[in-house]
Amino acid sequence: MIGQSAAMRRIVRLLERIAPSSASVVITGESGTGKELVARTIHDLSPRRNKPYIAVNCAAMPDTLIESELFGHERGAFTGADRRHHGRFELANGGTLLLDEITEMKVELQAKLLRVIEEQKLRRLGGTCDVALDVRVLTTSNRDPKEAIREARLRSDLYYRLAVFVIELPVLRERPEDLPLLAQHFVREFSSLNQKRALGIHPKVFEALSDYSWPGNVRELRNAIEHAVILSSSQLLTVGDLPHWLQPSKGFSAGLEIEPVASLKQVESEYICRVLEFTGGNKARAARILGVSIKTLRHRLQNSERRVCQFNHSGDAR
Repeated sequence: MIGQSAAMRRIVRLLERIAPSSASVVITGESGTGKELVARTIHDLSPRRNKPYIAVNCAAMPDTLIESELFGHERGAFTGADRRHHGRFELANGGTLLLDEITEMKVELQAKLLRVIEEQKLRRLGGTCDVALDVRVLTTSNRDPKEAIREARLRSDLYYRLAVFVIELPVLRERPEDLPLLAQHFVREFSSLNQKRALGIHPKVFEALSDYSWPGNVRELRNAIEHAVILSSSQLLTVGDLPHWLQPSKGFSAGLEIEPVASLKQVESEYICRVLEFTGGNKARAARILGVSIKTLRHRLQNSERRVCQFNHSGDAR
Protein backbone atom coordinates (compact mmCIF):
# COMPACT_ATOMS: atom_id res chain seq x y z
CA MET A 1 0.00 0.00 0.00
CA ILE A 2 1.97 2.96 -1.32
CA GLY A 3 0.87 6.56 -0.97
CA GLN A 4 1.22 9.69 1.10
CA SER A 5 -2.07 11.34 0.08
CA ALA A 6 -4.66 11.97 2.77
CA ALA A 7 -7.01 9.41 1.18
CA MET A 8 -4.40 6.65 1.25
CA ARG A 9 -3.33 7.45 4.79
CA ARG A 10 -6.96 7.14 5.92
CA ILE A 11 -7.28 3.75 4.21
CA VAL A 12 -4.07 2.44 5.77
CA ARG A 13 -5.21 3.51 9.24
CA LEU A 14 -8.56 1.82 8.67
CA LEU A 15 -6.95 -1.41 7.47
CA GLU A 16 -4.77 -1.57 10.56
CA ARG A 17 -7.89 -1.40 12.74
CA ILE A 18 -10.21 -3.78 10.90
CA ALA A 19 -7.72 -6.44 9.77
CA PRO A 20 -7.40 -8.16 13.21
CA SER A 21 -11.17 -8.80 13.26
CA SER A 22 -13.17 -11.38 11.30
CA ALA A 23 -15.61 -8.79 9.95
CA SER A 24 -16.56 -8.95 6.29
CA VAL A 25 -15.47 -6.04 4.11
CA VAL A 26 -16.75 -4.66 0.80
CA ILE A 27 -13.99 -2.99 -1.26
CA THR A 28 -15.10 -0.73 -4.11
CA GLY A 29 -13.27 1.35 -6.70
CA GLU A 30 -12.56 1.69 -10.38
CA SER A 31 -10.67 -1.02 -12.23
CA GLY A 32 -6.97 -0.91 -11.44
CA THR A 33 -7.21 0.93 -8.11
CA GLY A 34 -5.85 -2.03 -6.14
CA LYS A 35 -8.93 -3.69 -4.65
CA GLU A 36 -7.40 -7.16 -4.55
CA LEU A 37 -4.22 -5.73 -3.03
CA VAL A 38 -6.31 -4.27 -0.20
CA ALA A 39 -8.04 -7.62 0.32
CA ARG A 40 -4.71 -9.40 0.48
CA THR A 41 -3.39 -6.78 2.91
CA ILE A 42 -6.37 -7.35 5.21
CA HIS A 43 -5.63 -11.08 5.21
CA ASP A 44 -1.89 -10.59 5.78
CA LEU A 45 -2.50 -8.28 8.75
CA SER A 46 -5.06 -10.62 10.34
CA PRO A 47 -4.68 -13.60 12.71
CA ARG A 48 -5.62 -15.73 9.67
CA ARG A 49 -2.41 -14.80 7.81
CA ASN A 50 -1.04 -18.35 8.04
CA LYS A 51 -4.30 -19.88 6.85
CA PRO A 52 -5.51 -20.10 3.23
CA TYR A 53 -6.30 -17.02 1.15
CA ILE A 54 -8.54 -17.98 -1.77
CA ALA A 55 -9.69 -15.55 -4.48
CA VAL A 56 -12.61 -16.17 -6.83
CA ASN A 57 -13.24 -13.97 -9.86
CA CYS A 58 -17.03 -14.03 -10.12
CA ALA A 59 -16.96 -12.29 -13.51
CA ALA A 60 -14.64 -14.84 -15.12
CA MET A 61 -16.38 -18.00 -13.95
CA PRO A 62 -19.23 -19.48 -16.06
CA ASP A 63 -22.66 -19.50 -14.39
CA THR A 64 -22.85 -23.26 -14.89
CA LEU A 65 -19.70 -23.84 -12.84
CA ILE A 66 -19.66 -21.19 -10.16
CA GLU A 67 -21.99 -22.96 -7.72
CA SER A 68 -19.87 -26.10 -7.85
CA GLU A 69 -16.67 -24.05 -7.61
CA LEU A 70 -17.90 -22.20 -4.54
CA PHE A 71 -19.64 -24.96 -2.62
CA GLY A 72 -18.14 -28.15 -4.07
CA HIS A 73 -19.92 -31.31 -5.20
CA GLU A 74 -20.09 -35.02 -4.49
CA ARG A 75 -19.33 -37.76 -6.96
CA GLY A 76 -22.31 -38.32 -9.25
CA ALA A 77 -23.91 -34.97 -8.45
CA PHE A 78 -24.15 -34.27 -12.19
CA THR A 79 -22.86 -35.59 -15.48
CA GLY A 80 -19.08 -35.59 -15.41
CA ALA A 81 -18.80 -35.40 -11.59
CA ASP A 82 -16.60 -38.49 -11.26
CA ARG A 83 -15.16 -37.57 -7.85
CA ARG A 84 -15.76 -35.39 -4.82
CA HIS A 85 -14.77 -31.76 -5.38
CA HIS A 86 -14.00 -29.35 -2.52
CA GLY A 87 -15.26 -25.86 -3.30
CA ARG A 88 -13.54 -22.55 -2.61
CA PHE A 89 -15.32 -22.08 0.72
CA GLU A 90 -13.91 -25.37 2.00
CA LEU A 91 -10.47 -24.60 0.62
CA ALA A 92 -10.54 -21.25 2.46
CA ASN A 93 -11.72 -22.79 5.75
CA GLY A 94 -9.94 -21.12 8.64
CA GLY A 95 -8.74 -18.35 6.35
CA THR A 96 -10.09 -15.72 3.97
CA LEU A 97 -12.22 -15.95 0.83
CA LEU A 98 -12.24 -13.07 -1.65
CA LEU A 99 -15.24 -12.83 -3.97
CA ASP A 100 -13.94 -10.53 -6.69
CA GLU A 101 -16.59 -8.56 -8.63
CA ILE A 102 -19.51 -9.81 -6.54
CA THR A 103 -22.05 -7.84 -8.60
CA GLU A 104 -21.30 -10.11 -11.59
CA MET A 105 -22.62 -13.19 -9.76
CA LYS A 106 -26.09 -14.27 -10.85
CA VAL A 107 -28.77 -13.16 -8.39
CA GLU A 108 -30.15 -16.69 -7.87
CA LEU A 109 -26.78 -17.85 -6.54
CA GLN A 110 -26.50 -14.82 -4.28
CA ALA A 111 -29.37 -16.18 -2.15
CA LYS A 112 -27.45 -19.44 -1.57
CA LEU A 113 -24.30 -17.48 -0.86
CA LEU A 114 -26.08 -15.42 1.78
CA ARG A 115 -27.32 -18.56 3.52
CA VAL A 116 -23.84 -20.07 3.63
CA ILE A 117 -22.35 -16.86 5.05
CA GLU A 118 -25.12 -16.51 7.62
CA GLU A 119 -25.01 -20.13 8.80
CA GLN A 120 -21.25 -20.68 8.35
CA LYS A 121 -21.91 -24.10 6.90
CA LEU A 122 -22.56 -25.55 3.47
CA ARG A 123 -23.75 -28.68 1.75
CA ARG A 124 -21.92 -29.79 -1.36
CA LEU A 125 -23.99 -30.32 -4.50
CA GLY A 126 -25.37 -33.84 -4.29
CA GLY A 127 -24.34 -34.09 -0.64
CA THR A 128 -26.37 -35.22 2.36
CA CYS A 129 -24.44 -33.66 5.25
CA ASP A 130 -23.27 -30.16 6.15
CA VAL A 131 -19.68 -28.93 6.32
CA ALA A 132 -18.87 -26.45 9.12
CA LEU A 133 -17.05 -23.31 8.06
CA ASP A 134 -14.89 -20.60 9.58
CA VAL A 135 -14.29 -18.26 6.66
CA ARG A 136 -13.83 -14.50 6.53
CA VAL A 137 -15.48 -13.19 3.38
CA LEU A 138 -14.15 -10.14 1.54
CA THR A 139 -15.79 -8.83 -1.63
CA THR A 140 -14.88 -6.32 -4.32
CA SER A 141 -16.80 -4.45 -6.98
CA ASN A 142 -15.92 -1.85 -9.59
CA ARG A 143 -19.59 -0.84 -9.56
CA ASP A 144 -21.35 1.27 -6.98
CA PRO A 145 -23.06 -1.41 -4.85
CA LYS A 146 -26.07 0.81 -4.14
CA GLU A 147 -26.53 1.34 -7.88
CA ALA A 148 -26.15 -2.41 -8.46
CA ILE A 149 -28.94 -2.99 -5.94
CA ARG A 150 -31.19 -0.54 -7.78
CA GLU A 151 -30.42 -2.34 -11.04
CA ALA A 152 -31.27 -5.71 -9.42
CA ARG A 153 -27.71 -6.95 -9.99
CA LEU A 154 -27.01 -7.30 -6.27
CA ARG A 155 -29.33 -8.52 -3.52
CA SER A 156 -29.70 -5.89 -0.85
CA ASP A 157 -29.81 -8.49 1.96
CA LEU A 158 -26.50 -9.95 0.79
CA TYR A 159 -24.88 -6.53 0.51
CA TYR A 160 -25.93 -5.42 3.99
CA ARG A 161 -24.68 -8.72 5.42
CA LEU A 162 -21.29 -8.24 3.74
CA ALA A 163 -20.91 -4.49 4.29
CA VAL A 164 -19.78 -4.45 7.90
CA PHE A 165 -17.05 -2.19 6.54
CA VAL A 166 -16.95 -0.52 3.13
CA ILE A 167 -13.66 0.73 1.73
CA GLU A 168 -13.86 2.95 -1.36
CA LEU A 169 -10.50 3.26 -3.08
CA PRO A 170 -9.65 6.63 -4.64
CA VAL A 171 -8.77 6.87 -8.31
CA LEU A 172 -5.18 7.71 -9.19
CA ARG A 173 -6.06 11.01 -10.88
CA GLU A 174 -7.40 12.29 -7.54
CA ARG A 175 -4.14 11.62 -5.68
CA PRO A 176 -1.37 13.01 -7.91
CA GLU A 177 0.98 13.36 -4.94
CA ASP A 178 1.23 9.54 -4.91
CA LEU A 179 2.44 9.31 -8.52
CA PRO A 180 6.18 9.82 -7.79
CA LEU A 181 6.18 7.24 -4.98
CA LEU A 182 4.36 4.66 -7.11
CA ALA A 183 6.58 5.33 -10.13
CA GLN A 184 9.76 4.95 -8.08
CA HIS A 185 8.45 1.74 -6.53
CA PHE A 186 7.64 0.23 -9.94
CA VAL A 187 10.99 1.35 -11.39
CA ARG A 188 12.79 -0.50 -8.57
CA GLU A 189 10.56 -3.55 -9.04
CA PHE A 190 11.06 -3.84 -12.79
CA SER A 191 14.75 -2.92 -12.69
CA SER A 192 15.25 -5.91 -10.41
CA LEU A 193 13.05 -8.22 -12.48
CA ASN A 194 14.93 -7.30 -15.66
CA GLN A 195 18.39 -7.53 -14.07
CA LYS A 196 19.08 -3.83 -14.46
CA ARG A 197 20.64 -1.34 -12.11
CA ALA A 198 18.13 0.76 -10.22
CA LEU A 199 17.28 3.53 -12.68
CA GLY A 200 17.02 7.21 -11.93
CA ILE A 201 13.97 9.08 -13.22
CA HIS A 202 14.25 12.30 -15.17
CA PRO A 203 11.97 15.12 -13.85
CA LYS A 204 10.28 15.33 -17.26
CA VAL A 205 8.96 11.79 -16.70
CA PHE A 206 7.10 12.93 -13.60
CA GLU A 207 5.66 15.84 -15.58
CA ALA A 208 4.43 13.45 -18.28
CA LEU A 209 2.87 11.15 -15.66
CA SER A 210 1.15 14.11 -13.97
CA ASP A 211 -0.33 15.34 -17.26
CA TYR A 212 -2.17 12.05 -17.87
CA SER A 213 -5.59 11.15 -16.40
CA TRP A 214 -4.88 7.42 -15.73
CA PRO A 215 -8.23 5.80 -16.55
CA GLY A 216 -6.63 2.44 -15.77
CA ASN A 217 -5.34 3.73 -12.43
CA VAL A 218 -2.39 2.06 -10.66
CA ARG A 219 -2.49 -1.00 -12.94
CA GLU A 220 -2.05 1.22 -16.00
CA LEU A 221 0.80 3.13 -14.33
CA ARG A 222 2.50 -0.14 -13.45
CA ASN A 223 2.32 -1.30 -17.06
CA ALA A 224 3.66 2.04 -18.33
CA ILE A 225 6.67 1.90 -16.01
CA GLU A 226 7.38 -1.72 -16.94
CA HIS A 227 7.34 -0.66 -20.61
CA ALA A 228 9.75 2.21 -19.90
CA VAL A 229 12.19 0.17 -17.80
CA ILE A 230 12.45 -2.56 -20.44
CA LEU A 231 13.10 -0.02 -23.22
CA SER A 232 15.56 2.09 -21.26
CA SER A 233 19.21 1.57 -22.19
CA SER A 234 20.73 3.98 -19.71
CA GLN A 235 20.71 4.64 -15.99
CA LEU A 236 18.15 7.40 -16.37
CA LEU A 237 14.51 6.78 -17.30
CA THR A 238 13.44 9.45 -19.80
CA VAL A 239 10.23 10.58 -21.48
CA GLY A 240 11.41 8.84 -24.63
CA ASP A 241 11.21 5.48 -22.84
CA LEU A 242 7.53 5.91 -21.93
CA PRO A 243 4.69 4.46 -24.03
CA HIS A 244 3.76 6.70 -26.97
CA TRP A 245 0.49 7.78 -25.34
CA LEU A 246 2.42 9.39 -22.50
CA GLN A 247 4.76 11.35 -24.75
CA PRO A 248 3.94 14.88 -25.95
CA SER A 249 1.70 14.56 -28.99
CA LYS A 250 2.38 18.03 -30.29
CA GLY A 251 5.56 19.74 -31.30
CA PHE A 252 7.40 21.68 -28.68
CA SER A 253 8.02 25.40 -28.46
CA ALA A 254 11.70 26.13 -28.26
CA GLY A 255 11.00 29.35 -26.40
CA LEU A 256 14.49 30.62 -27.08
CA GLU A 257 15.40 33.88 -25.41
CA ILE A 258 18.53 34.92 -27.26
CA GLU A 259 20.13 38.33 -27.02
CA PRO A 260 20.53 40.03 -30.45
CA VAL A 261 24.30 40.07 -29.86
CA ALA A 262 24.52 36.28 -29.38
CA SER A 263 26.78 34.39 -31.75
CA LEU A 264 25.50 31.70 -34.08
CA LYS A 265 27.37 29.13 -31.97
CA GLN A 266 25.57 30.34 -28.83
CA VAL A 267 22.19 30.09 -30.55
CA GLU A 268 23.01 26.56 -31.71
CA SER A 269 24.06 25.53 -28.21
CA GLU A 270 20.88 26.94 -26.70
CA TYR A 271 18.70 25.17 -29.23
CA ILE A 272 20.46 21.82 -28.75
CA CYS A 273 19.92 22.05 -25.00
CA ARG A 274 16.23 22.85 -25.43
CA VAL A 275 15.79 19.82 -27.68
CA LEU A 276 17.56 17.63 -25.13
CA GLU A 277 15.29 18.96 -22.38
CA PHE A 278 12.31 18.08 -24.56
CA THR A 279 13.54 14.49 -25.04
CA GLY A 280 14.45 14.12 -21.38
CA GLY A 281 18.11 13.69 -22.21
CA ASN A 282 17.57 11.06 -24.90
CA LYS A 283 20.41 11.92 -27.30
CA ALA A 284 19.33 9.45 -29.98
CA ARG A 285 15.88 11.03 -30.19
CA ALA A 286 17.35 14.55 -30.02
CA ALA A 287 19.71 13.74 -32.90
CA ARG A 288 16.76 12.56 -35.01
CA ILE A 289 14.88 15.81 -34.31
CA LEU A 290 17.95 17.90 -35.12
CA GLY A 291 18.69 15.90 -38.28
CA VAL A 292 22.24 15.03 -37.30
CA SER A 293 24.05 11.83 -36.29
CA ILE A 294 24.49 10.92 -32.64
CA LYS A 295 28.26 11.34 -33.15
CA THR A 296 27.77 14.87 -34.46
CA LEU A 297 25.49 15.74 -31.57
CA ARG A 298 28.02 14.54 -29.01
CA HIS A 299 30.78 16.48 -30.73
CA ARG A 300 28.73 19.70 -30.69
CA LEU A 301 27.84 19.18 -27.04
CA GLN A 302 31.52 18.81 -26.15
CA ASN A 303 32.24 22.11 -27.88
CA SER A 304 29.07 23.84 -26.69
CA GLU A 305 29.40 27.38 -25.36
CA ARG A 306 26.41 26.79 -23.09
CA ARG A 307 28.21 24.89 -20.35
CA VAL A 308 25.15 24.99 -18.07
CA CYS A 309 23.36 22.47 -20.30
CA GLN A 310 22.84 19.52 -17.94
CA PHE A 311 23.30 17.01 -20.75
CA ASN A 312 26.71 18.26 -22.02
CA HIS A 313 29.00 15.73 -20.41
CA SER A 314 26.73 13.50 -18.31
CA GLY A 315 23.39 11.76 -18.46
CA ASP A 316 24.14 10.24 -21.86
CA ALA A 317 20.75 8.59 -22.34
CA ARG A 318 21.66 6.83 -25.55
